[in-house]
Amino acid sequence: MKIFITGATGFIGSHLIEILGAAGHELYCLVRKSSAVEQLGARGVDLVFGDITDRGSLQAGMKGCDRVVNLANVYSFWEPDKRVYEEVNVRGTQNVMECALENGIAKVVHLSSMVIYGKPEDVPFSEQSAIGPERFSAYARSKYAGDLLAWALYEKEKLPLVVLYPGGVLGPGDEKASGRYIMDLLQRRMPATVLHNAVSTWVDVRDVSETIVKALEKENNSGEKYLVGKHQLSFDQLNEAISEISGVPLPGFRLADGLTATTATLLTGLASILKRPPVWGMASDAIRTMKEGIRADGSKVERELGISYRPIRETLEEAIAWYMDRRDGRALRL
Repeated sequence: MKIFITGATGFIGSHLIEILGAAGHELYCLVRKSSAVEQLGARGVDLVFGDITDRGSLQAGMKGCDRVVNLANVYSFWEPDKRVYEEVNVRGTQNVMECALENGIAKVVHLSSMVIYGKPEDVPFSEQSAIGPERFSAYARSKYAGDLLAWALYEKEKLPLVVLYPGGVLGPGDEKASGRYIMDLLQRRMPATVLHNAVSTWVDVRDVSETIVKALEKENNSGEKYLVGKHQLSFDQLNEAISEISGVPLPGFRLADGLTATTATLLTGLASILKRPPVWGMASDAIRTMKEGIRADGSKVERELGISYRPIRETLEEAIAWYMDRRDGRALRL
């Protein structure tokens, strides 16, 4: 297959490219001129310079392709200018979907997130569950708005759409929110642990990548939704596992939930003044997302796509080994 991919230089994208490249697919990757593309070049993919806010680069990249995978998005819980969420996660998603229609793409696999569900009444929630009434971050609201536009094109224009909703993604190579959290614990930069009983659903990055591949390959699955994640862990359980695997002791201080929210509000306000991300990742949006939690049933991909979820302990072991190697080589600055 000829596959056009956005977000190929990201955490999930780098793992996906490895799988698709090994399977012999022709890959056309949309990259910005500022992106590090050495690894993509080494894998022999075709580079298309541009971004999802530039329809011309999307049109050029998709020409002659069979499939589109849309991974590109702004994934963060704090930005100095919140308009970027609308620009990329909403309008950028719309651009990708409309260009796919115009190019006669046979299937589009779009990567969303479990956070768009908010807090449904069903616990755990599934693909059939009604989405909750509220989203807990600007990121989640923008992803939800982008999804609605994509699904509207599916309903009205017969866009051949499949959407994946992963939970918290862990694994080697993560330099985003979850990776920073782990690295802060490993480097003992965290003065306290927080939100100890809050539960989220976690998944290995390679399981997400393999789900994307299976969704691309499966016939007659246009219109399908897939939650991707299995392991429901509280932050106490996650912290203990990180400490046991790494041998690094956890902070001795446990911050109460009320103080955690207040601290996050203060640090987020300071970040807005300094135009720098809140320390320890304590943006108000991140803390509220963690506090509300995510309890999801990702078994549909096991039944319908044949995915076997990796044990989360194994994922953490490999992720921590990667962080330790990067730290010791002084190549990682999280």
